[in-house]
Amino acid sequence: MQPPEGLTISTLNILGKINSMDDAITSLDTTLKLLPPGHPNQPLLLHNLALCLSNRYDSQGVDADLEEAIILERKVLELCPPDHPHRATYLFNLACYLGTRFLKQAEIEDLDEAIELHRAALELCPTGHPHRFFLLHWLAFCLSIKYDHQGIVTYLEEAITLGRLALELRQPQHPDRIAALFNLASYLRKRSEKQALKYDLDDAIELYREVLALCPTGHPDRSFSLHWLSGSLSKRYRNQGALADLEEAITFGCAALELRPPGHPHRHDSLFNLASDLSRRFEEQNAECDLDEAIKLHRAALELRPFGHPDHFLSLNSLALCLSNRYDSRGVMADLDETVMLRRLSLKLSRPWHSDRSAPLINLAICLQKRFERQAANHDLDEAIELAITLERAALDSCPLGHPHRAIYLFNLACYLGTMFLKQTTMQDLHDAIELHREVLKLRPAGHPHISFSFHWLGFCLSHRYDNQGEVADLVDAAIELHREALELCPAGHPDRAFSFHWLAFCLSSRYESQGTVTDLKEAIALGRTALELRPPGHPYRHVSLFNLASDLQRLFRKQDAKHYSDEAIELHQAALALRPFGHPDHFLSLDSLALSLLHRYDEQGSVADLDAAIALRRSALERCGSLHLDRSMALFNLASYLQKRFKKQAVGPNLDEAIKLHQAALDLRPVGHSDRHSSLSSLALCLSSRYDSLGMIADLEEAIMLGHAALELRPSGHPDRATSLFNLARNLSDRFKKQAMVQDLDKAIELHREALGLLPSEHPDRLLSLDLLGLCLSNRYDNQGEVTDLEEAITLRRAELELCPPDHPRRGISLHSLASDLRKRFQKHPSCDGLNEAIELHRAALELHHSGHPGRPLSLLSLSICLSDRYDYQQVAGDLEDAILLGRGAMDLCPPGHPIRSATLSSLARALRSRFLKQRTTCDLQGAIELLREA
Repeated sequence: MQPPEGLTISTLNILGKINSMDDAITSLDTTLKLLPPGHPNQPLLLHNLALCLSNRYDSQGVDADLEEAIILERKVLELCPPDHPHRATYLFNLACYLGTRFLKQAEIEDLDEAIELHRAALELCPTGHPHRFFLLHWLAFCLSIKYDHQGIVTYLEEAITLGRLALELRQPQHPDRIAALFNLASYLRKRSEKQALKYDLDDAIELYREVLALCPTGHPDRSFSLHWLSGSLSKRYRNQGALADLEEAITFGCAALELRPPGHPHRHDSLFNLASDLSRRFEEQNAECDLDEAIKLHRAALELRPFGHPDHFLSLNSLALCLSNRYDSRGVMADLDETVMLRRLSLKLSRPWHSDRSAPLINLAICLQKRFERQAANHDLDEAIELAITLERAALDSCPLGHPHRAIYLFNLACYLGTMFLKQTTMQDLHDAIELHREVLKLRPAGHPHISFSFHWLGFCLSHRYDNQGEVADLVDAAIELHREALELCPAGHPDRAFSFHWLAFCLSSRYESQGTVTDLKEAIALGRTALELRPPGHPYRHVSLFNLASDLQRLFRKQDAKHYSDEAIELHQAALALRPFGHPDHFLSLDSLALSLLHRYDEQGSVADLDAAIALRRSALERCGSLHLDRSMALFNLASYLQKRFKKQAVGPNLDEAIKLHQAALDLRPVGHSDRHSSLSSLALCLSSRYDSLGMIADLEEAIMLGHAALELRPSGHPDRATSLFNLARNLSDRFKKQAMVQDLDKAIELHREALGLLPSEHPDRLLSLDLLGLCLSNRYDNQGEVTDLEEAITLRRAELELCPPDHPRRGISLHSLASDLRKRFQKHPSCDGLNEAIELHRAALELHHSGHPGRPLSLLSLSICLSDRYDYQQVAGDLEDAILLGRGAMDLCPPGHPIRSATLSSLARALRSRFLKQRTTCDLQGAIELLREA
């Protein structure tokens, strides 16, 4: 605190032309020693010597100079009576020296004495005194410093009052107005931080604007005025959320940084503040260029704030936060790894006794958990949990039995152990969590405000232990009863009542998932409705209740196939999604659930509008997953699957082409070792196989087979999806056999179908199709190689297939036809009336199921006609031949030119007419046969 030039008194006549401060001090000291006691110039010379010593302290920092300046100025005051004309000046200077020593040593007594001396000096300078401004200004400054150290608002209030009075004494254009404006703005900003008074911050900003106007380009204080105006606008943005304030703060921050080039002592402040504001704008607008620039600036600031700098810790954490945000946005592991490194450094700087040590522990734990979720490295999760447990155990150790906070720390430790169980499924962690929650309940007797919360968490843990072990002692009923008891402790109007309904509904829903009792699900829905009523629009957890109720209604729809449940579930999911916009942590979960619900309704009701809406949601998810987003592969995969489903419905080629491109892109993001690679391989193979079926391009089939082999390798024996991979690959190999007639393809297809069938128990929904396709392959091999054992096995499989098709089964007609066709083949090899008669009866049964308009009717008519012709040839029963001709004509009428079986139909009918000609010698039959054969 150097006294202003207007309040110093010098003796130029005594000092003369002295070139250095040291010479001045020596000269003054010598002069004083020559003066006799009581000399009238002694006070003035002592004052000037003190001033010179103070100046030398400011330039060289030698504490002895400041101490001697204080001693000398005290002597000056002792020599000056109360009415001395310069007493105010001497009081002021001593106050400044004491203030300087306080800033160095932080002895509050120095500051208190400085304030009292400033007050005494002010009393000697009434209104109109030329030095009154300085006295008001510096007293306000000291009171502000005292507020900073003690937090007593009355000091700040007085500083503001004095600051306003000082400002009134410095009109526009006065050189000291800048200082008056700046200090008053600083006091108002401090009060706004203390009392959250909006008008204080507004006034401070207007004062800073005036300071900036008085500091044009080239002014030495322009960078400070830009810096503080930027900081205040940033503060108002954080308080009020007006984006215009943030934009202006960034503009001024950039201007301040330009005025503080490398080497400037305050460059690190401008770098840090601008980086922080850019990071805030990224959070608001999600512009990644802002985050990149913020990281760059934070790095530069950290370089200027090395270890030992008072702001090193702050810069370290701010850079770590930005890198963590960029990882969340793009998923680049290098950012997360660097974040972990910075968080470790931050933790090292926070000693075990540090008051804020919990924050570095938690931050590092969060980063390690993120890395575990990405890389599944158990050591990261272990370390994260250990950090949290260390934190809570340390807190628990400081709370012996009887401590009022012991229950809180026990509860937190139990929750961390429960979290570790959810990640690692180590049962001991869950056991320990349950025991700790039980101990918490002992410390929270009936009537405790948080006892319902403890009931909920103990119930939650017991429910999970039941899900994992099914122990009788831990039946989920116990968890549900705990939640019921908690609900009873939360009567109408209780703040936790909605929470109680929520958890009880959750446990009942979980019990339904494990036991399938519909009454549990219906009660969960009723409770979920009540929870939703207690969370009206605007409630922070309304989106959770909407989502959970929608999910339970969707479960009931799948169970009971009631359309209104599905409709309501979709409406609730839409409402939940509206409350979880892009950027919300559960946005993608809600988007996914809504898309799935629409897809399920499409599967049940066939409304293409639902499928289109689901595809639109999947497109939205993909658009919001940038090229580096962690969930991009899943977004690509889901959209591709939905487009594949629409192709099956509409047979529109572009849908399938796009699905293939999306599946290929997803596969590129799922390299060898990725947990979902086998799903991408299988789905892409299916799409290529479908395109082969549609367009007949052998390259698609070849690629599908290659992908199918790769998928099968990732689904070894014991894998739950191995049967599906076996089945799909076998079908593709069978298709290639039909195209290229390579018997090794057919042999391999049969081998794969056999293994797939062996993995499908009698009640499995895919067993019927597996029997059908294995039977078809064996029948085809019989056609190719003539091995009767293949045909016999095919017939056996066809009979087993038919047993799985009761009279009302949609595939019964196909199954009847397949068995009849193989029986006819056996008749052709070993003629037997029994086999042929059975084939005819089976074809008749299939024809009854293939009523007029059924797409399978032409083939049923043709097949029955052929079998009747065979029996006529074998037994010469005229009725069979007439029936064969009648059925053949019916088949021909249903097979216009271009129909895939028209040629076979014409040939079969020609054969029957020829047989009748040979029997009856009717010329028209022969002519008809010739015409049919010519067309065939």
